[in-house]
Amino acid sequence: MEQKRYPLGATAAFGLEGVVAGELKRLGFADAKGFHGGASFQGTLTDAFLANLHLRCADRVLLYLGRFEARSFDELFEGVKALPFEELLPKNALVHVTAKCARSRLMSVPDVQSISKKAIVERMKRVHSMGWLPEDGPRYGVDVHIHEDRVAVTLDTSGQGLSRRGYRTFNAEAPLRETLAAAMVTNGPWRPWLPFFDPMCGSGTLCIEAAMVALDRAPGLLRPFDMERWDVCDQAACKALRQEARERFEAKKAEGKPEIFGSDVDTRVLNLSLAHLRQAGLAGLVQFRCQALDQAQNPFPDAERPGAVCTNPPYGERLLDVQAAEALYRQLAGLMQRLPGWGLQAISSHKDFEKVFGRRADKKRRVYNGRIECEIFNFYPPRPGK
Repeated sequence: MEQKRYPLGATAAFGLEGVVAGELKRLGFADAKGFHGGASFQGTLTDAFLANLHLRCADRVLLYLGRFEARSFDELFEGVKALPFEELLPKNALVHVTAKCARSRLMSVPDVQSISKKAIVERMKRVHSMGWLPEDGPRYGVDVHIHEDRVAVTLDTSGQGLSRRGYRTFNAEAPLRETLAAAMVTNGPWRPWLPFFDPMCGSGTLCIEAAMVALDRAPGLLRPFDMERWDVCDQAACKALRQEARERFEAKKAEGKPEIFGSDVDTRVLNLSLAHLRQAGLAGLVQFRCQALDQAQNPFPDAERPGAVCTNPPYGERLLDVQAAEALYRQLAGLMQRLPGWGLQAISSHKDFEKVFGRRADKKRRVYNGRIECEIFNFYPPRPGK
């Protein structure tokens, strides 16, 4: 039976909207368009599951229930109450409402949440002719976003954010979010068939995300999504998509081990890397070694072609002071001199990173690592003959 199509959205961190739109297009959503905070596309509930399963750089996949204007709480109540929640929510749905408000007459998040929840309950009670709702069924996350008095009501199909791959249960200091790490490895000098080296790998996030790309491993393969428990979701279709993703991963893994290497001077975080690698189902597929940055050499000297360094060095804000961070940047420059023909990608909030490193980046992208404004610096190897 043909499923109904819905307006969908994949939310993304600042600076990654275009990256997520590109991911959606590669998944077959030709109408995907980036907007501030994410990318929009059209699709069925099964399409929403496909996006949850395969998007590497998005935060969540949302289904848009409706849009309207509200300048008072009465207008908000009536606008939410008019939406057809019963088409997707069962009468025993456990409804959890979140809200965001910006530049609007309605700026009290707790009031917006409580009034929206009351409107949903009243709608469901009237439709189902019930005096009360048990709310003992599957969880449905409803988000009410108000910006300049325009309200967007969405249903969260993901549950936990898509950065929660399920493999990282312990963190080193200042870790990269998995979605930002994926954006780095998929949008820089590295390609899945090239050697990959993170000489300051910390708890291994960049190496693990690179391994998942190289092995065609869907990032959501080992975790559930809220929508899988919904009655309106085609459970058989979702299971088939998950099985297809598992088979693609197993087939790629059988082709051989990717050339991915991580090192760090701290043995404690390297133990975390190995634990995360096991939890990701990638044990033995990434090499880790304890070594200082100034001692690092080409980890794949017999490789057929040069690779790329991708790393998240200290910024001088959270882990080290500025002078110590700058010393590491100069050591990183020394490493690149020992790796002729290799590309480099590094993320930093240091305003003079390029000056200290000794070279202007070929390409930069402004992003946020947590609350810290950063730039991703891409240094490409010189073309033959230059």
